Amino acid sequence: MTDTQTVNNMTSAEPTRAFRTVTPRVDIHETDRELLLHVDLPGVASDGVDVRYEDGELHIRGKVGEFEQGEALAREFALADFYRSFRLHEHLSTTEIKAEYKNGVLTVHLPKQAKHQPRQVTVKAS
Repeated sequence: MTDTQTVNNMTSAEPTRAFRTVTPRVDIHETDRELLLHVDLPGVASDGVDVRYEDGELHIRGKVGEFEQGEALAREFALADFYRSFRLHEHLSTTEIKAEYKNGVLTVHLPKQAKHQPRQVTVKAS
């Protein structure tokens, strides 16, 4: 093994779990008051969803439970956990992040700070 190969092997993470991790599909919508993330987490039970905010990043993990064992007649998808992270803009109110999970879709509400929300300016006639 060359020195370059040794360095590359030492700097790459080793898996600690036999399951693979995949990137879930995400739709992002913006309103005047918040950003909404809709994250597709098929096969994840509600107690398998983990949403964390740390050091300016939002981390979303979905842990897929075991499928029934036995001989499969057909197998088209592999067992895989989900992971995605987002660097959040400082204009978001990270202390007010909320999330809900329904029918395999995680919705994360990222409210904008009040001073960064659009507001209507009143025009007075003179």
